[in-house]
Amino acid sequence: MIRPINKDRFFLAQKSAPATEADLGVARDLLDTLRAHRESCVGMAANMIGAAKRIIVFADGDDLCLMLNPELVQQSGPFEAEEGCLSLTGTRKTTRYARIRVRYQNERMQYRQKNYSGWTAQIIQHEIDHLNGIVI
Repeated sequence: MIRPINKDRFFLAQKSAPATEADLGVARDLLDTLRAHRESCVGMAANMIGAAKRIIVFADGDDLCLMLNPELVQQSGPFEAEEGCLSLTGTRKTTRYARIRVRYQNERMQYRQKNYSGWTAQIIQHEIDHLNGIVI
């Protein structure tokens, strides 16, 4: 189900709770909502649709990927970036890393680790910031 985009800065600034198997419906809604906004959005966190759960979805090339409870376990190559967000007006400057390793759970709640670089790494970092209540 496509959900409305949450623009409440107070809600977005709160840390998200761990996702469980009971939150897979939120994950499906998040994927549906990202698909509906693909022309203007490359990633979303669950709090962007009003669910304070540690779930993100993002574009990796033509594929849409889902991560539950993602955490950065390694990062290198800091650089300055300017980013926009569907939940916030305007753009903001921030520091990102060119290469990251992420530990997460898939939709079967299995733990995985994967390396990302470039644009996809930047998207993932932005969405993990959302989960941590960082509003940039």
